[in-house]
Amino acid sequence: MTSRERILAAIGHRPVDRVPIDLGGTRQSGIAAIAYAKLRHHLGIPGPPPKVFDLFQMLAEIEPEVADRFGADCVFINRPAVAFGITNADWRPFALFDGTDVLVPGGFNPETGARGDLVLRRGDEIIARMPRNGFYFDRLEKYPGALHPDLDSWEPPRLSEADLQHYAHGARVAFEQTDKAVVAAMGPPYELFNGLGQGDFEAWMITFATEPEYVERLYAKLIGAWLENLAALHRAVGDRVQILQIADDFGTQNAPFLSPAMFRDLVMPAYKRGIDWIHANTQWKVLLHSDGALVPLIPSIIEMGVDALNPVQTTAAGMDPARLVAEFGRDIAFWGGSCDCQGTLTTGTPRQVADEVRRNLDAFHPLDGGHVLASVHNIQANVPPENIVALFDAALEFANS
Repeated sequence: MTSRERILAAIGHRPVDRVPIDLGGTRQSGIAAIAYAKLRHHLGIPGPPPKVFDLFQMLAEIEPEVADRFGADCVFINRPAVAFGITNADWRPFALFDGTDVLVPGGFNPETGARGDLVLRRGDEIIARMPRNGFYFDRLEKYPGALHPDLDSWEPPRLSEADLQHYAHGARVAFEQTDKAVVAAMGPPYELFNGLGQGDFEAWMITFATEPEYVERLYAKLIGAWLENLAALHRAVGDRVQILQIADDFGTQNAPFLSPAMFRDLVMPAYKRGIDWIHANTQWKVLLHSDGALVPLIPSIIEMGVDALNPVQTTAAGMDPARLVAEFGRDIAFWGGSCDCQGTLTTGTPRQVADEVRRNLDAFHPLDGGHVLASVHNIQANVPPENIVALFDAALEFANS
């Protein structure tokens, strides 16, 4: 099977010839630049310093040679400006706090604060800050849910012609020059639940819980913009994209952020409008990224039309792989679920990592379809390279027992 065939077969619950693998196929299945630099050194793969394509999460751009070493079956088309409105172009050298040399976009020019922290501004507004010796930026800019805009005058953003040309070129290159499944990310202009509250999540939660009519009007505007963007994107890329990814975090590690009733009343109908359009007008499959303990919401996530769920945080409450497969495996594919990203992957031995990956794969039965293996969210800066190798090699060597 080609990689593209393998991924689509897995999402379609059809048998595959080996475990389908995602490494860097989404913005939530990559590697922090510090860990990536160490991994590339461990593998003996020379090259220039890693490019940091996501300045918010400090993620490295994964080169084809590394992706192919680990059997990656999909490739991701990023937005031109992935984080903070900074376009990924005009790369220049930069040193991270630990001394790791990387390349960053030319428009990335942080100020150094009095305490040695890094500060990003947009005009006079501080939009992000990274503490000294930190690994990520804290995003401080407020999004519409926190700002409570006047919906009679406020309009969400639409894709620009430059954005569409970028997607069209990326899709054409990925489709014609690789055999990998092509993933593009484009949900509503803002995540309908978690992302809308950026900058003051508490204020947004109060609005969400006490002003349902306002929330419905806000969602209507956002989905209207999403439908316009979806139609424009489809005209630009056609079926050269196979998977459209949306992202919105509905779960903590112990339970969902919101009740199933609130999810069904407000969030689900809004997302369903967009996903219904996708399924009616394109061949794309829909991949939802949502962290945490989601079991109470999964029936509604299935009903709203999601084809595959990521990252499948198996250590969150109720997210046991065998249970997920037994209760929901006929109706949704699971994308992720490799091993404990907060424990085993970081502090375990390579053997412990491989053993946990194999146990989870035994539960998911990936060769029968319905599962794509990926790290549970991005591989963090402190993960040893030996453990990254153990994770993906265990998947490549797996055979259904």
